[in-house]
Amino acid sequence: MNRIFRTRATRTATAVAAAAALTAGIGAGVAQAGDRQPGKPTEREIAALFDQWNAALGTGDAGKVADRYARDAVLLPTASPKIRTNRAEITDYFEHFLQKKPKGEKIRSVINVLDANSAIDAGLYRFHLTDPKTGDALAVDARYTYEYEKRGGKWLIVNHHSSVLPAEG
Repeated sequence: MNRIFRTRATRTATAVAAAAALTAGIGAGVAQAGDRQPGKPTEREIAALFDQWNAALGTGDAGKVADRYARDAVLLPTASPKIRTNRAEITDYFEHFLQKKPKGEKIRSVINVLDANSAIDAGLYRFHLTDPKTGDALAVDARYTYEYEKRGGKWLIVNHHSSVLPAEG
């Protein structure tokens, strides 16, 4: 395993454990609502990162969208089977996706602020898309996970997973 993968795997495992503990409300020393550590961002500040990403989509500029991602980010996109692991691949994905004039809308969001420099936002969102050939509008519901890190004073996406919401069964 390379160092980046081990670091992300450890951080993701820690985040999952923290989310489970918070959800179940168990464990001594678990942060409660209103217990904010100095320098730790609020859930509202983390939620605003999605709005900034969505605004970047609205520019129609794939480079501006890619600027929201860390250089070593991983993107598992909704509309492509290919894992994107560098800026060129992430930019390429958005060059194609932006042709559909996407506008994201959160349906449900669960935010876990892990510390002053990392947070996870996971939930459901809806994309409003326009077919570039026909002009037909389409709404696509999907699950998402954004893992954010503050690097050099700037919040960046280090891991973004999005997948079409399966039909209830």
